[in-house]
Amino acid sequence: MDLGYIVETNDAERIWNAFRLANTALEAGHTVEVFLLGDGVEAPDLEHPKFNPRGVIRKYTQNGGELFACGTCLDSRNLEPSDLRPRSTMDDCLRVVENADKVLTIG
Repeated sequence: MDLGYIVETNDAERIWNAFRLANTALEAGHTVEVFLLGDGVEAPDLEHPKFNPRGVIRKYTQNGGELFACGTCLDSRNLEPSDLRPRSTMDDCLRVVENADKVLTIG
């Protein structure tokens, strides 16, 4: 199954859980694409004593998960793109939604 995630939060626990599920889906043989939108583009920078968003995001990309980050959202927060938040466009977001059998929005 092709899964599309739109992550619109900078809540460390929600992001951690979203990527835990994404990693589980990849391990089960599904295709997963994640688009970071709005506050979600801050996800790789979040630190929390209990949850590790950066760690589960890195595992996701190392396991072959596709990751995109809204360029306009990056610019509005003065954030630079990186390997854990590659600059993307709304065209990419649309493609994630169109290609997915199921879309999850985490916000």
